[in-house]
Amino acid sequence: MDRLKPNSVGLLGVVFMAVATAAPITAMTGNVPVAVAFGNGIGAPAGYIFATVVLTVFSIGFVAMARRITSAGAFYGFISHGLGRVMGLASGLLAVLAYIVFEASIVGIFAYFADTTINAQLGLDLPWQLYAAIMLAVTAALSYFDIHLAAKVLGVFLIAEIAVLALMAFGVLFHGGGPDGIPLDPVEPTAAFGGAAAGFGLFMAFWSWVGFESTAMYGEESRNPKKIIPIATLVAVVGIGLFYVFVSWMAIAGNGLDESVALAAKSPLDLFFAPTEQTVGHWAVVAFQWLMITGSFACGMAFHQCAARYLYALGREGLIWRPLGRTHPKHGSPFVASFTQTGIAVVIVALFSLSGQDPYLGLYTLMALLGTMAILIVQALCSFAVVGYFWRRGGNKLTTLLAPLLGGAGMITVVWLLFDNADAAAGPAARSTLFAAIPWIVAGVFAAGVLGALYLRKAKPETYDRLGRIVLEDTEERTERIAAT
Repeated sequence: MDRLKPNSVGLLGVVFMAVATAAPITAMTGNVPVAVAFGNGIGAPAGYIFATVVLTVFSIGFVAMARRITSAGAFYGFISHGLGRVMGLASGLLAVLAYIVFEASIVGIFAYFADTTINAQLGLDLPWQLYAAIMLAVTAALSYFDIHLAAKVLGVFLIAEIAVLALMAFGVLFHGGGPDGIPLDPVEPTAAFGGAAAGFGLFMAFWSWVGFESTAMYGEESRNPKKIIPIATLVAVVGIGLFYVFVSWMAIAGNGLDESVALAAKSPLDLFFAPTEQTVGHWAVVAFQWLMITGSFACGMAFHQCAARYLYALGREGLIWRPLGRTHPKHGSPFVASFTQTGIAVVIVALFSLSGQDPYLGLYTLMALLGTMAILIVQALCSFAVVGYFWRRGGNKLTTLLAPLLGGAGMITVVWLLFDNADAAAGPAARSTLFAAIPWIVAGVFAAGVLGALYLRKAKPETYDRLGRIVLEDTEERTERIAAT
């Protein structure tokens, strides 16, 4: 059986991949202004506090499962063990759908950032499709090699984007804030539920974390996965959360309370550019703009890695297309799945281009909504899978029963927030036919997974028995050998 290359990435590499998937600079510049202008207003940082708490509780059950089950399929493997193979395959297909369209979504915002920045700073007015093609080609090339190379590239970009966000935040802090000083109102817990549309603001906060769970996908390629994956997940969730709270708080403080709401509605990116210009200097604004490009590229490549590993996990179990389960003989990368993912992303981007859609308002927004709806449902099922798995085997009631139940309830709340605020989140794209079809696409893929699993159970019991099970035993043996040395 073809297998991913073991011991090819360490703790920092896994953390980098997960944080790059969450995309701090894209999440901050893309989501905070919208939340401030149209969501929970100056309470946006408090919304990030609320999201940090909910996701940390969710992660307690998630990491308990990661200590027992290691698979490139992550949610697919977890849910198949906890809720059965039928729900596992249905959830796995939803996860595949999510990560496939996430890459295409990020290609859209990358092209938008590249187009606006290069046009403004170099005077070159090039078609956005060119930038999209460059990103797709470079991502495919890097993903062909050892994941260690991809982790290094992501690490460089990630450190740079975190640095420029931190410069802005600490610049505001050391200058004593803006017109209102350093107000505490934005981080007062109840502020998360204020503003024009608190539900929309909270959804934008949770949206900023999508991808943190990708830590579990790299278990087969990491060193001592039973130790690394739980640590990497908690570091990613808590670390990202604290950073988001601090950066969004300082952005509002730097502009002033009332001024922030008005500025976010009128000129969203200036919510970050203005305090950066005032407290750090114009050079930092220029760096900020370029790092928005590299940050979105890092995010897209991280999502590509996730999608390829889900396709690989399904392929090696004889599902969809068996060659997807092949790995490169030298690099150990899932190269067939990776190139397949690139092909799918090219088709999605081409269809949006041919239909005349905007790369930001169309491609980015609609694909992000579709993927987010799918992955949130999978996360909710994952919480209940933890309960199901440990209910039969015994476990700590706090970490394997109470925390997963609370986490699952939190995830269901977020799913409801998405449904309730989908029109606002989509903006102008809410008028498109694809937007109306999003719930039906999600329901259709899930139903196809259920029906497919039921068919396999009756017609191909050997294939059915393999669902979500491959590589677990091998990885456990490798972990035991590492622990013994």
